[in-house]
Amino acid sequence: MDQPVTRTAHAVTFKLNGREVDAAARPFDTLADMVRACGFTGTKIGCEAGDCGACTVLMDGKPVYACLVSAAQSRGADVQTIEASSSDPLAARLVDAFVAHGAAQCGICTPGMIGAALGLLKRSESPSD
Repeated sequence: MDQPVTRTAHAVTFKLNGREVDAAARPFDTLADMVRACGFTGTKIGCEAGDCGACTVLMDGKPVYACLVSAAQSRGADVQTIEASSSDPLAARLVDAFVAHGAAQCGICTPGMIGAALGLLKRSESPSD
């Protein structure tokens, strides 16, 4: 006989925007679902296929599509969303530059674009074209 699929939530402890968080994650929850359930709604869920980038966050300093990362994979990780930009000087400068140069879109994909750009600038202060 087939075993029923368990849908029980499991505790996942990780760092979210500088604070340790204990969250409950069901087996099919994504990092995007969990971040939003923690109240950080700047992470948008667009395509749910890793195509649009609206859900991009930094996980251990690297940009990831939060819609493709399982919530369980964030256990022990350091996750930074757009909401952390006010406490990260580089992110705050990047947000200001987006605004000053009219790069802000409707607000759905802008947080993901800032996350991707921030990941790039954290890897290389002077990236090439």
